[in-house]
Amino acid sequence: MDMNAGRDSQAVVETRLTHETHRLATGLLVDAAGRPSVPRQALAQLRDFLVANLRHHHETEDKWLWPLILTAAPDVKRALDDLSEEHERLDAALDRLADIGLTGAKDHDGGHLNEGDRHALREAAVAVRDSVRDHLDHEEPVLFPALREHITPAQWAEFAQRVIATTPPVAGHLMIGLLDEVGTPAEVESIFVNMPAPVKPLLPALRDQAAADLRVLRGTAS
Repeated sequence: MDMNAGRDSQAVVETRLTHETHRLATGLLVDAAGRPSVPRQALAQLRDFLVANLRHHHETEDKWLWPLILTAAPDVKRALDDLSEEHERLDAALDRLADIGLTGAKDHDGGHLNEGDRHALREAAVAVRDSVRDHLDHEEPVLFPALREHITPAQWAEFAQRVIATTPPVAGHLMIGLLDEVGTPAEVESIFVNMPAPVKPLLPALRDQAAADLRVLRGTAS
């Protein structure tokens, strides 16, 4: 954990928590794919959430965040270009994961994957997990200092609003549940304060739904 987290800017806090949800969720899919008790629908929901959110995350970095940083710090262009190349390689792993057939449970399988499909899913999930973790290990030493030194609170607030407005509506409750697991209550609240007003009253129900779905994925549902 970043020892300066308590004093960090909102940009670093939000980025750190988002990255931790990606680490947690990609590892969870690998584990769940190896667990025969986890239904096809639960695996498909987590897979689709990951594919949509990981793509959206790095697309918003490439399109909006990198240009903001480069305006203030053109000397980091080479490092950001390298990170964008890693985004492209991650896209290839996400394509493979997205192509695994998980929708439309068959009558004879009871809603569960057969061994071959489960193995294919797990292999694709491992590739995404490893790609995400390696990429974040490269990105954070570049991005966190850049956010601290070159992005103003007003710039971050505008960027964050654009990200929220364009986030794909794919199993968004899972993001809420995962954020609760990786962040402190104060950190999570600092993110949720910017949620659209119609969504805020739904937070308790979304948290309950996320907790139930995460228990299924972890094989701890009663």
